[in-house]
Amino acid sequence: MIREFVDRETERALLEEEWQKDGGRLIILYGRRRIGKTRLVTEFVRGKEGILHFAEDTAPQIQIRRLQEAMARSFADPLLATLDITTWDQLFTYITRIPLTERRYLVIDEFTYLIKNDPTILSALQKAWDTALAGSNWCILLSGSTLRLMTDSALSYTSPLYGRRTRDMLLGPLRFRDARQFLPSFSFGDALKAYLTIGGIPEYLLKAGDYRSYETFVEREFFNRYGYFYREPYFLLSQEFRELKTYQAILNAIAVGNTAPGTIAQFCGMDARHLYPYLEAMTRLRIIERELPLLASRRQGLYRIEDCIFDFWYNFVFSHRQAIEMENHPIDTIDTNPYFGKQFEVFMRNELARAAFPGYTIGRWWYRGDEVDLVATRESDASIVFGECKWGDLTEREARGVLTRLVQKAERIRHDRYTHERFCLVAGGVEGKGRLREEGFLVYDLADVEAACSAGQAPARTYSSPEER
Repeated sequence: MIREFVDRETERALLEEEWQKDGGRLIILYGRRRIGKTRLVTEFVRGKEGILHFAEDTAPQIQIRRLQEAMARSFADPLLATLDITTWDQLFTYITRIPLTERRYLVIDEFTYLIKNDPTILSALQKAWDTALAGSNWCILLSGSTLRLMTDSALSYTSPLYGRRTRDMLLGPLRFRDARQFLPSFSFGDALKAYLTIGGIPEYLLKAGDYRSYETFVEREFFNRYGYFYREPYFLLSQEFRELKTYQAILNAIAVGNTAPGTIAQFCGMDARHLYPYLEAMTRLRIIERELPLLASRRQGLYRIEDCIFDFWYNFVFSHRQAIEMENHPIDTIDTNPYFGKQFEVFMRNELARAAFPGYTIGRWWYRGDEVDLVATRESDASIVFGECKWGDLTEREARGVLTRLVQKAERIRHDRYTHERFCLVAGGVEGKGRLREEGFLVYDLADVEAACSAGQAPARTYSSPEER
């Protein structure tokens, strides 16, 4: 199992940049649970002087005392250890009076626990920042996992800290190239399936890395009432929202294919007008996202579950909980191909297409019953790429059929200003790949994707015209 720190070069560089700047620095780092915030800040403070405080969900007086004791130890300050400090204002006021001749850090991990139990910490920190800390040698980093609290209390316009932070960072999941390092025993296909199931969440990947195959991992950790992931999405949701039944119904609706607001509301048995606050809340937390089609009406937005562990769970676990509880759930009867087909499309747009088509705007197109999995446009040379993604293997005849239908659908898309057309096919395997490429089609299979991921670059390109060679 991998234990070394993987990726996060950009984030570490930004934190180091803040550390090197003059004056006080106030950094807000946030991201969903298990994303790797604690590991990131631990790596950031390595070799530096300061205080790393791990907050807990407990009474404010206890947290104040714990941080007070940590400060006293760090500065060898026996006076501070004896003071009767009972409020955050008193503690931060004392901090402002500590003379610093060199840079020190104060990192509070899981800052949301402190906000939750005593919101006055925000005003206390604001006061201390405005009166002294902004011009000091303190580098303060506040990290939190409860996204609703971080965005509403620490980052919003109404927050006492608004306008004070010098940097805010939303930590996202790892890209597949980096995530795969956690799964050394998995074949490439299994590693990809794992990534499309749990995403690029380091702690989840570590859990998957305990197994030698994807099938065993899913059976033991999802379809087992004692599995790590059997209740995980429910716990994540319960930490952010109160009306769990409504949020669960909406996620279930989207997972099984209801992506328009009207059909979501109908599935949930609720008025469409009452649906939007729930959709907005989950969009803000990046649980779901609203997709807009390229080259089509922007009013045709559809919703998809962005966080794939929610998508997988609400597709396959949520509706089978009773059978799982009874230990009577044959997972080999579940058809996961439609799910992986859907996620494979997203993966291709986010990973392959962005590497293979630099400088292009990437998206997809739909109108009424028609859909194109991949549309990429580039203004500089008026070029456009249309693509289809298939999870399984294709015979040459099947591949030609897919490409023929793709060309036909492209004719119905209004793209007059894009005069250079190319057509792309991505599938698990493509018979006759070489012949199709010779005819000018962009054709990739999993072998190409694996080679690209291993090399950290885009797969080899083919061209549709001699001018592009």
